[in-house]
Amino acid sequence: MQPLEFIKFTPRTNCGECGYAACLAFAAAVTKGGEKPGKCPYIDQSLLGDEFDTQERGKDGLQGVAKLLDEKDLALVAHLKEKTSDINFSEVAESVGCKWSGLEKDCLCFRFLGQDVELSHTGILIDGKKAEDPRDQILLYNYIHFGAGGREPEQEWIGMESLPNSISKIRTLRVYCEERLATHFTGRPEILKKRAPVLDAALQENPDQSCTAAFLVPVLPRLPLFVLFWDEEKEDNFPAKVKVLFDKDVLGFLDIESLVFASERMAERWVELGK
Repeated sequence: MQPLEFIKFTPRTNCGECGYAACLAFAAAVTKGGEKPGKCPYIDQSLLGDEFDTQERGKDGLQGVAKLLDEKDLALVAHLKEKTSDINFSEVAESVGCKWSGLEKDCLCFRFLGQDVELSHTGILIDGKKAEDPRDQILLYNYIHFGAGGREPEQEWIGMESLPNSISKIRTLRVYCEERLATHFTGRPEILKKRAPVLDAALQENPDQSCTAAFLVPVLPRLPLFVLFWDEEKEDNFPAKVKVLFDKDVLGFLDIESLVFASERMAERWVELGK
């Protein structure tokens, strides 16, 4: 049973008596994390199936959900690592915009959001340290595996809404990338500009004279993002706004989900640097 199915058994009042902030969080903890449904005093357990037998369930709750997600990510890292094991790095280096280290190390060297990456058949180093975040590893392995046949970006910019099969990802990009940057740098465009070089981002000429600042951000060698920032205009009651644009051929280097995550990581790094 999925959380949205289980939530029908709850009062859906977000009363918090189960110990969770919302009924949906409790539903996720029960269906995905092994939490006991009896923690909600309003659920008629006679209506639940055998899968919710309280004698068989653990108590990990949302921590169990996080653990499952971590295990899923690590499994995907292992899968992508295996898929890149047969790639000849010396042959694909140019097509993905990387440098090949030579036979001694046999790794691809490139920049990722202002950091030095060494990707080999045995693992990934970021600024000389083992990559810890499985999400970064997934993105980097996927870039090497997926982008070997892509074309060099022509920097003909389009919005995500112009990419195929992107409807479900437009809101994710807006919330976790564009709105995050806009909110954090409202009234602070100079800080946004000051931190940009740490990401290897370059300030660009204002494309239409309307935005406060524009940046070309090379997230990966063949993955430039064009970021437009409009600061708030208090007199006109306009909030700050960010728009991220992509090269029209970007899907030759990353799938849509990885593209959204790359944009999220860019926003996370910029915000961290701007604190």
